[in-house]
Amino acid sequence: MNMKKTSRISVLIISLALIAVYFLPVWEIELEAPQYPEGLGMNIWINKITGDLNTINGLNHYIGMKTIQPDSIKELTLMPYILGALILLGISVVIAGRKKLLLVWVIFFMMLGIAGGVDFYLWEYDYGHNLNPEAAIKIPGMSYQPPLIGSKQLANFTAYSIPDTGGIILIGAGIASLVIMLYDSRKWGRTKKRLINKNIN
Repeated sequence: MNMKKTSRISVLIISLALIAVYFLPVWEIELEAPQYPEGLGMNIWINKITGDLNTINGLNHYIGMKTIQPDSIKELTLMPYILGALILLGISVVIAGRKKLLLVWVIFFMMLGIAGGVDFYLWEYDYGHNLNPEAAIKIPGMSYQPPLIGSKQLANFTAYSIPDTGGIILIGAGIASLVIMLYDSRKWGRTKKRLINKNIN
């Protein structure tokens, strides 16, 4: 079963748009506190972390959190290749124009999104809960896990976790890919129904 021309063009646009994620931050974590009125920020890209990382690591040291070391985070090494595979699979969908391959691409896209969200949550949980018992500042029962998305009060800091430009592109592309699959499937369903009715008559 072949895809509609509009669906193939849409998949091509999405695949090419994903290339921009290599050059844009995917996620942003901001920290606000009275002693830092200008705020502290950390931008997560698919292969690096930028921003006020040294200052944040210095503060985290006092409350027993692990040092955030981008070079030791394996996801930052794998993500460029995973994104490349997603883009190449999308282009293959356009060339082949087959509905089954479109379904595989969309499922792969959705699974990556879910896996990425779960992995990010677990990463935050580890950093926020597994604290050094010898830390200079200890608050019984306190954990410092940032929110997956949204805002959260962490002691005297307010933490914000939101998609950055690259993340918005990824989320938008994922939703668009699902819409394309549903649209193309609906079109095929209508065509199939018309052919059946024509054969009956």
